[in-house]
Amino acid sequence: MDHQPFEDWLLSGRQLTPDQMRQLHTHLRACVTCSALTAVEHTLHSAKAVTPVSGFTTRWRLRLAKQRKVQRGRYVLGVLILILGGLSLLAWYAMPYLAVIFRSPAEWLITWIGYLLFIFTSLRALGETGSILLRVLPGFVPPFAWMVIASTLSGLGLLWAISIWKITRNPRKV
Repeated sequence: MDHQPFEDWLLSGRQLTPDQMRQLHTHLRACVTCSALTAVEHTLHSAKAVTPVSGFTTRWRLRLAKQRKVQRGRYVLGVLILILGGLSLLAWYAMPYLAVIFRSPAEWLITWIGYLLFIFTSLRALGETGSILLRVLPGFVPPFAWMVIASTLSGLGLLWAISIWKITRNPRKV
């Protein structure tokens, strides 16, 4: 049974033709769902609107303002706790370094030079390790595997280029 035209007629509130009224009454006698919809619509239209107690809007606005003030206070407290926690954690991590700085400038300078030398030697060791691997690795990997790797990287590059082209060609509307 097709309820759509009857539901539209019931819920639209517009004037129906005599033929439509006859079809609707015939359908309502046979259909429990549309009869219930009619009863609900009739009940909703016949219900009286209740006016709120005087001063309701004023009390509601005051309560809303109070809740917003409490919420703002919670946000401020949360941000303050977050900042203090972050600063205390930063101070805890920086304490050994700050102790060296405050002892003497010579120790501070030696410490920084030591860190820079460590970084420099580490990068140099990584570079040498990488060059050794690049010289040795081709002998361990068969040529077919190099072809598969090169094809895969080429395919991924092509997919990336196509996706960039499609994004720039069809800009999304905001």
